[in-house]
Amino acid sequence: KMKIAIIGCGTMGLIYAKAFVKYDISKKEELILVEKNENRAEELKHLNLGKVVLSYDEEILNYEMIILAVKPQDFETLSKTLAPVIHKNALILSIMAGVKVSIINQLLKHSNTVRVMPNSPAALGMGMTGIYANENIDASKLIKVERILSTTGRTVLLQEEHLLDAVTALSGSGPAYYFYFLKHMIQAGIAMGLEESVASMLAKQTMLGAFHLANNAEQKLEALIQSVASKGGTTEAALKVFDTHQLGSKIEQALIAARDRAEELSK
Repeated sequence: KMKIAIIGCGTMGLIYAKAFVKYDISKKEELILVEKNENRAEELKHLNLGKVVLSYDEEILNYEMIILAVKPQDFETLSKTLAPVIHKNALILSIMAGVKVSIINQLLKHSNTVRVMPNSPAALGMGMTGIYANENIDASKLIKVERILSTTGRTVLLQEEHLLDAVTALSGSGPAYYFYFLKHMIQAGIAMGLEESVASMLAKQTMLGAFHLANNAEQKLEALIQSVASKGGTTEAALKVFDTHQLGSKIEQALIAARDRAEELSK
């Protein structure tokens, strides 16, 4: 069992707290949830996931893992009080978008920091998390990180820190792109006369089935597309509209814009 402190219990901090308790990573009495918002702290207390505090004290010195789940703009102020109470061997796990390992280490006067970029399906244990660790992090620490993050889904280890910006654009923001496409498929179904509940079921189940086909097929995606799109048929008519409007390249441009924004934020 690990002694873990989660600083900032918004959506992602709470997802981690629930996962660590569910999978027995940490005992409730050894999981500290630091939440400065008093109303939010009260809500967390009712969930009974760990010890909820408004601010940390020297007790945190005994903790082997500290998860930074605060807003990036709040970190500099927070670091002033956190730096003196971190054990030198503690592992810092940061989910703050755009804040580089070097900055975190500098402000916390520390050397063991791992950056991660999770996404929202982590709430169901179906998340995708990118991990970056520099040469200060040895294999045993990395195994610990992967073990606790695997409670929320799959993980991928990255060799270079700047690639976390691509992970942010692809999987971090990715769920919203699928929701967007799904929303418009459902709206099209309604426009064609289907009841919303029927259009919604058709679109969602199709997305689920298509995912499993793509995940289990031996063919490339282009071949899968062609397997549905017979010559002169209905699918081809839809795909022609996508091609006319260059939807494929627009999607690629959109993800690059998200990556560029992640880079901007890290400056």
